[in-house]
Amino acid sequence: MRVFMLAVAIAVVLAAPAHADGGQSLKPWNAPWDEGADNCAQRAHKPLEIRRYDEGTYVLRENLCATWEAPFMYLLIGEKKALLIDTGDVAEPQKMPLAQTVAGLVTQHGALPLLVVHTHRHLDHRAGDPQFANRNNVVVVGYDLDSVRRFYGFHDWPNGVAHLDLGNRIVDVMPTPGHNETHVVFYDRKTSLLFSGDFMLPGRMLVDDPAAEAESARRVADFIRSRSVAAVLGGRGEMNSTGELFDWESTWHPHEHALAMKKEDLLALPQAFQSFNGFYSESGKFTFIDSMRNLLAVGAGAILLLLGVAYGLIRLFRRRRSNKLQSQRSPVSTGSG
Repeated sequence: MRVFMLAVAIAVVLAAPAHADGGQSLKPWNAPWDEGADNCAQRAHKPLEIRRYDEGTYVLRENLCATWEAPFMYLLIGEKKALLIDTGDVAEPQKMPLAQTVAGLVTQHGALPLLVVHTHRHLDHRAGDPQFANRNNVVVVGYDLDSVRRFYGFHDWPNGVAHLDLGNRIVDVMPTPGHNETHVVFYDRKTSLLFSGDFMLPGRMLVDDPAAEAESARRVADFIRSRSVAAVLGGRGEMNSTGELFDWESTWHPHEHALAMKKEDLLALPQAFQSFNGFYSESGKFTFIDSMRNLLAVGAGAILLLLGVAYGLIRLFRRRRSNKLQSQRSPVSTGSG
């Protein structure tokens, strides 16, 4: 009986909705996810995990053995409409039954239309779009910058805040270019959750445009300063519980860091980003990387190395050729009797 009551208590804790307490207690998304495997062929892994936050809020994650990106997606259901944020990294419904799963969750709340949006246009956040293309009562918002600006009505990009009314549930949308020029974040007024995509997450924060990233960090900090934030939920998780980054493209995340970050992390982001050197910097909880600059630096280094090797070979060839010519020109000495 004690074992049974303990199991019930644990289940209640995991299923209970969170409150705007800064993410201190255990939330559904912070319970352990499938950690994948070093060798995914050894056993089967469920392709898609689902966590329920409250009656109309779900966190979905694609398994590490389905894609090393293992992106998170979020389903918010209002009284008149449902909203899916991102569609993941796997297109094939046979491998990743995303649309079918989302439809099943939405149907539990009635015949609601579904709006599919993206935090930004990178493929690991939109590869599942085709699964929703021919479904009735579904609208998929385009991921290019013109489509994003037009749909939300951003006339002074990246300034302003748009609003999505799901029916007794308002979601604010803010432009946050920097990681990508199309990036936006979503703030759900009902739950006080902020869905940050790749703008802020427990892992590598890749930066394409440092100036835009700095401005986005400042705008988001100003926006949430006077608002409650229950948790900040990103698009990926790439570090363990001690803050060490997993290897790039790793399909095994043992002892993975909790997904949720806090309001204080968002408020600290502008100051932390000031230490970014343009290539790779660690500041507090944040690891900033400009992948393009690093690639260019590596490429430039490789070119310089090749030029150095070529210069050395040319000098060596010229020296040997000069020595050979000198030996040919030297007079042949003859001995006297």
